[in-house]
Amino acid sequence: MSDNPVNTNSPGRPKDMAKRQAILEAAKFLFLSNGYANTSMDAVALEAGVSKLTVYSHFTDKETLFTAAVVAKCEEQLPVMYFELPEGVPVETVLLNIARGFHRLINSEESVNLHRLMMTTGNQDVKLSQIFFEAGPMRMLQGMERLLSRIDQSGALSIDKPLTAAEHFFCLLKGTANFCLLYGCGGQLSEEAAEAHVHDVVGLFMRAYRSEAAVSG
Repeated sequence: MSDNPVNTNSPGRPKDMAKRQAILEAAKFLFLSNGYANTSMDAVALEAGVSKLTVYSHFTDKETLFTAAVVAKCEEQLPVMYFELPEGVPVETVLLNIARGFHRLINSEESVNLHRLMMTTGNQDVKLSQIFFEAGPMRMLQGMERLLSRIDQSGALSIDKPLTAAEHFFCLLKGTANFCLLYGCGGQLSEEAAEAHVHDVVGLFMRAYRSEAAVSG
């Protein structure tokens, strides 16, 4: 990739982004279908319809590609902007948006399959488990921690341990239904049931961390 920032509208740029997206899609499919160990960069190149050199030009090695695939999946449902605190937007609305995105993410077929994959390969490859944890769960926890710190500073809620509160928030959202999905003994919640669950969790969270000033007011 050129270091020259001048020609930002060159014909090659959209094509390059399209190739990168094709590589990510191929990687997600193959990692889930064949597992990490049985997915090669050659196979990803073939699935994406690009050369092996092109794969390496976007992702330097398989670990980098796996990390990018996990991050891309998370960002589909929980873009970085979800963890912002826009002025004038109620905290409850911000939390509901995050809750809906996270609930869709963890219950998606791709996410369930990926978690099953990590459960079967984690003991054999601790480094891979760490890559997955840092690219997925930890990245979201850190985003939520920063958001909850800003909410605490705003006085809307009283949160003295934002990382712990973030853990509580996401664990409550997972709920029994997610365990059933992972174990294969339950199906997806209906839209109505999922929305009710999200509202229950956010309501409980708001009550648990409501500031004394808000209560007395």
